[in-house]
Amino acid sequence: MDPANNDEGLELWDGESSNQGVYIYHSKQSRDAAKERSSKKRKRSKEPSRQVEDDSIFLPLLSGKEPPDLVRMRQSTFERLWAVQEKRCKEELQKLDYGILQEIKSFVNNASPGIYGGRIPTALVSIGSNVSAFSRLLDSLHQDLLAEGRGQVVLLESGDAPNPKTVLRNIIRHAVTNTEGNDGYQRVFTDRPGPRMLPYDLNILYEYVKEKSVERIILALRDSEAFDQGVLTDLLSMISSWCDRIPFTLFFGIATSVELFEGRLSRSTVARLQGRHFEIHDAGDSVDQIYSVVQAGQQTRLWLGANISSHLFERAKDHFQSPEAFIRQVKYAYMSHFFANPVSVLLSDQASTALRQKELCQALRNLPSFRRHCEELLDEGKYKYVRELLDDDSVLAQEVISSLQNNLEQMQNLFEGVRAVEILQTTLQVPQIKKRTELLIRATSGDLKDSLAIMTDIVIRARKLDSNAFADLLAVLSGHLIDVPNLEEYRTDLDTLVKSHSSGGGPLRSEHDDQTSTVHATVTNKRINLSKGKKKLTSGDILYTRLLENFLAKLETYLNTVLIQPSSLFLHEVFIFDLRNPLKDSFAPRARFSIERALRSPFDYLVAPSSDSQLPEDTNLSSRQPETAILYQLYLESGSLINVFDLWKAFWTIIGGEDEDACDERLALMRFYRSLAELKALGMVKPTKKKVDHVSKTTWMGL
Repeated sequence: MDPANNDEGLELWDGESSNQGVYIYHSKQSRDAAKERSSKKRKRSKEPSRQVEDDSIFLPLLSGKEPPDLVRMRQSTFERLWAVQEKRCKEELQKLDYGILQEIKSFVNNASPGIYGGRIPTALVSIGSNVSAFSRLLDSLHQDLLAEGRGQVVLLESGDAPNPKTVLRNIIRHAVTNTEGNDGYQRVFTDRPGPRMLPYDLNILYEYVKEKSVERIILALRDSEAFDQGVLTDLLSMISSWCDRIPFTLFFGIATSVELFEGRLSRSTVARLQGRHFEIHDAGDSVDQIYSVVQAGQQTRLWLGANISSHLFERAKDHFQSPEAFIRQVKYAYMSHFFANPVSVLLSDQASTALRQKELCQALRNLPSFRRHCEELLDEGKYKYVRELLDDDSVLAQEVISSLQNNLEQMQNLFEGVRAVEILQTTLQVPQIKKRTELLIRATSGDLKDSLAIMTDIVIRARKLDSNAFADLLAVLSGHLIDVPNLEEYRTDLDTLVKSHSSGGGPLRSEHDDQTSTVHATVTNKRINLSKGKKKLTSGDILYTRLLENFLAKLETYLNTVLIQPSSLFLHEVFIFDLRNPLKDSFAPRARFSIERALRSPFDYLVAPSSDSQLPEDTNLSSRQPETAILYQLYLESGSLINVFDLWKAFWTIIGGEDEDACDERLALMRFYRSLAELKALGMVKPTKKKVDHVSKTTWMGL
């Protein structure tokens, strides 16, 4: 290029062109610096190592003074304790599903069209409220069939069957991809010699069954009542014509009843089916068992309080929750306790290390249970020891460790006592037997010991036991490892007493037994008066009565000892979580209340836009509030029909204020329409046909 003719070569038109020449100057210093790694790159190279060190999702507590090692200790303790509980919950679900799973497996192994006279083997499974159990059963059955190489389960939803061709295509694709993957499904069409088959041709599935020697193709319809009746009829007709070549077995998930399901099908369709009816256990039973496992487990170190337990069962009852959803809520409760409670770190195996922190010791001294513990020590006259607890962290650490271990053992004994009450109710056949979950909730609230109805019924029934029933009761208590004092001694004394005093092989009876009572009738003034009396007891019956009364006294003393009030224990804030609000707000959020509060009092959530960042002294309408909040508060003052022009004028008065000339009216109008659109999106206003320039109010505050 000629330098003298530079303008012509670059075609510059004296600034009239939109494409101007650009000259970029690189200094020597910038070129040398470019060869080196920038500080940002060096910082990013160290970032992964920092993430490894600060991988805890928990935040420092104690006003940010909690060391990182204690933060990680809280998180690791939560993960360790919950891993144990989660494993036990899953094992309990497997136990609950075991019976119905074995019945279904037996049906699948024995069912075939030959046995049923050419009809399709069919299992009608009543799901009820336990919807998730059907999926768990099918998954277990599918895994077993794949492991044995005998077949598989093809699960269909109602959305997979809009028409017969689509449902056949989905059945074939699921069956092949379950074992061969997507590549294997594609090879079915590409590697096959001859003309290409259509994807909904059951010949594809027939060849796959012959090649893989499949014995069972279980076609499971999870929500069978949601399937289109015509599509379902056509599908069953085609399966019936192929069941002699493809080993189909049908599973129908039924949420209502077998009668209603059969009523939807034609007689000719029902005639093609034959099989059995299975009923899955109710979801409430699963929830009760899971709660019992969580609370009364021998490895439990964190318990749910009465308030949060009652809320969990209210939600499970009102919303027909699955056991998996209940487990997730319990996990959230566990996480909430460790996430927001700094003293929860004492449940770790390194509690002595955690107590070296001064702020944690100070937090322990501010616990209500610590204050109550100090008051009890003062009542005992231990003034010097209380002063040491307040001043010396090492003395406090020793007291905390010893008391915490002792109180954890008392909580375990509490649930052993609940177990004893449950066994006594069942064995003695108390008229109104309380469910185990109710007993557990009462125990955590401390009301079980004071429940006169339960304890009175147990005592009345126990006093009437004969020697045989008493021996059975002792055997049951001993078999369940109930820590009743001198239990084996009572069994030995009873055996000796029965062998030495029994006559004619009959059992010994106490004086409270109904068979030892007699009824006498006397006639006075033409009236019959009945009176009860006691038969003369034998020496063996007298000794047996003393033995039984002694046992009941020991049992009552034992229950009064173990059925404690958990909230009265020292450091109960460490091992009992009873805050209802975190769980309630997370799983049952009051969305409307939160939105109304945010719009009515926006500075409860936002920082006031001022230089000093102070909240406004009043809650009146102000131009400092967000536009949608202003419009919402004007909306609250309006009637059922709102004039949009009047609403705009009021809005403009607040936005513009006294100095309306300083505010752009066009910009304010744009904000007004945007805020009105947001209220419409929230469902608070809608257009009305009564008046063109009005909108209709659809919600009222607090309703």
